[in-house]
Amino acid sequence: MQALLRLARGVDRVHTVLGHGVRWLILAMVGIGAFNAVARYAGRYVGVNLSSNALLEAQWYLFAAVFLLAAPYALVADRHVRVDVLYGRLSPRSRARIDLVGTLLFLLPFCGFGVWVSLSSVANSWAILEQSPDPGGLPRFPVKTLLPVSLGLLGLAGLARIPALLITAWAPGEEG
Repeated sequence: MQALLRLARGVDRVHTVLGHGVRWLILAMVGIGAFNAVARYAGRYVGVNLSSNALLEAQWYLFAAVFLLAAPYALVADRHVRVDVLYGRLSPRSRARIDLVGTLLFLLPFCGFGVWVSLSSVANSWAILEQSPDPGGLPRFPVKTLLPVSLGLLGLAGLARIPALLITAWAPGEEG
């Protein structure tokens, strides 16, 4: 079990580094969004289009990347959304059992199904090197790739939680 815990901690470190890296994507996304807003109004004032479809799509792609790549970090850092009406009042053992069941019955099947369903669409997108239909738009295949990648990383984060949840859920001590 100690080897699994060490492996899980390594996976958690990778997700933490990725989550911290996503912060820079947020900064880029906000910068591009601010530029787009200013350029749109300044362009009207001077009579020249200062923004482009590529910049608008870059902002959208960065938002998708932030949302998708931060999800595994949110799970690892225990910052994900949960309905906490009763959960917060439970003992650590009971919370670990709920998290374990949720991971096994919901998170892992969801991630596996999402990867399975999205792979053919991503493969088709790569096969044709799909481009935006908008003039001056960006390639679509890289952003589509983020879906199975992020779901795979989220599933890996879920798997990495299992050893610690098992230990907490069935550790000797007080029942709660």
